[in-house]
Amino acid sequence: MNEEILDPLVISEQQFDKASAYIQHLQSGLIDFLKQPRRICTINFPIELDDGSVKTFRCFRVIHNHVFGPGKGGIRYHPDVTEEEVVSLAKLMTWKCALVNIPFGGAKGAVICNTKELSTNDLRRITRRFTSDFLEVIGPHIDVPAPDMYTNEQTMAWIYDTYDVLNPGKNNRPVVTGKPIDLGGSYGRTEATGQGCLYATERFLSKELIPELNEVAGARVAIQGFGNVGKVAAQAFCRQGAKIVALSDSSGCIYSEAGLNLDEVIAFKQQHGCMVGLPGTLTLTNEELIEVDCDILVPAAISNQIHASNANNVKAKLVVEAANNPTTPAADCILQRNKVYVIPDIIANAGGVTVSYYEWVQNHANEQWDLEVVNNRLKKKMHDCVDNVFRRWQGFVVGEEKNIDKITGEPMECPDFRTVALVTAIERVANATLIRGIWP
Repeated sequence: MNEEILDPLVISEQQFDKASAYIQHLQSGLIDFLKQPRRICTINFPIELDDGSVKTFRCFRVIHNHVFGPGKGGIRYHPDVTEEEVVSLAKLMTWKCALVNIPFGGAKGAVICNTKELSTNDLRRITRRFTSDFLEVIGPHIDVPAPDMYTNEQTMAWIYDTYDVLNPGKNNRPVVTGKPIDLGGSYGRTEATGQGCLYATERFLSKELIPELNEVAGARVAIQGFGNVGKVAAQAFCRQGAKIVALSDSSGCIYSEAGLNLDEVIAFKQQHGCMVGLPGTLTLTNEELIEVDCDILVPAAISNQIHASNANNVKAKLVVEAANNPTTPAADCILQRNKVYVIPDIIANAGGVTVSYYEWVQNHANEQWDLEVVNNRLKKKMHDCVDNVFRRWQGFVVGEEKNIDKITGEPMECPDFRTVALVTAIERVANATLIRGIWP
């Protein structure tokens, strides 16, 4: 890579500053407030592992903003997670919730651990200790966790059970989302992020900004990452007639110009533990997947995968960010210059938090909606989000929105979709803050 700052907090501030430059009446003091997390909690606790040893784990829970309601955000278990990363992801959740118009603020949590080196019993102990130590921090009306990297519905079941035991006599189901169906989880929640990516892509393509690509059917799609989100997205795109030409997991990438058979990929991965080596496919690296000749590129793995050193080599006409922060600010500028459109993460992967919200609503009402109801509501929400950002972007294109630099007075270039989405989200949070009033 070129010398590019990849610190997640620096990147989030760069994106915020770029967007706030297009907001004409945003007070400087309010800008400072919106940049800072409201609360950062760090706890270290010991766990006795299955092998009899004792190990100390560090964990975080961050609330960035709660002007619209309780904090909302996943908990990730990862050996390399940092406080800075958790803060940046909490900020991203604030803008995501504001953009899709659901009554949550942004939050995020993490435990520094390697799940591949821990037993199920170890993970259960870690999760229960995390929940008990953060008992005053999380709650159905305070901060509502959800699954993230290397956590799942079982993790959420442990959190719910621990919280419920320690808070008896209440309806505690809304304390977490992404739970098993039998414990009040929502139909469609597991598939929501990948399914939402499809809905957002379909709506975007219907705007006919990309010549000869106005629908998913027939599109050549490359997906980096074959975890829950990437796998569901691949299946969803396939059902709509797309051709998946490349897929990857942590072991590498497989490519087939004729298109991959997902059933064969899944069966091979189950048998061999990876997809590399599938007969009839070419083996590439995860880095080479980014530069594959395709129509739609879906980064669904980790952050900073499209950067200054490879953005010029992206051949896709559209990038759909199923992962959080897969594209750096420098890469955004290059892609915009090369007329490669990006559906940013705060739109493309907002399906997960949207259906989490639906689960939270169902839990409070002691209801359970049918899958068709959940998916119809998700589809409408994703379509509305794309429509709103697209209309706002058109306003900048035709000059209805002012593109004047507040410092120099000079015209600024038309913003990309990420910036327009952030402008919309930041304005909503800022306006709500001012309407509520600065207390006391």
